[in-house]
Amino acid sequence: MSDYVRFQQITKEDVIAYMRLDDVSEDESKLLDTILPAAKSFVLSYTGRTGEQADTFPEMTIAAYAVASDMFDKRAFQINTAQENEVVMSILGARSVNLL
Repeated sequence: MSDYVRFQQITKEDVIAYMRLDDVSEDESKLLDTILPAAKSFVLSYTGRTGEQADTFPEMTIAAYAVASDMFDKRAFQINTAQENEVVMSILGARSVNLL
C-alpha cells in the first residue's frame, strides 16, 4: 500500500494543510490543538474502531480531517444540524463496527 498519513499520526499541520489555511493566528492554533483530538475521538467513537484499526484505512484519516475542518468552520453558537457531511458519514458508516 502506498505511503499515507496514518490516522494516529495526524498533526495539526496536516489539518491546516487540508483546510488550506494560510495565516493561522495564535488563537486559531490553540483552537486546533483542541479540535484535532476531538475530531479523532469522534471518528473512533462513531466507528467503534481503535486507533490501530483506523490506521489501516486511509479514508479514516480523511474523515478526521473533514470532521476537524467542520468543527473549525462551525464555531458559531447556532448551527444548522439538519445537514450532515455525506462523505464523512459514508466513510464512518462503512467502517463502523458498533452498529446497533
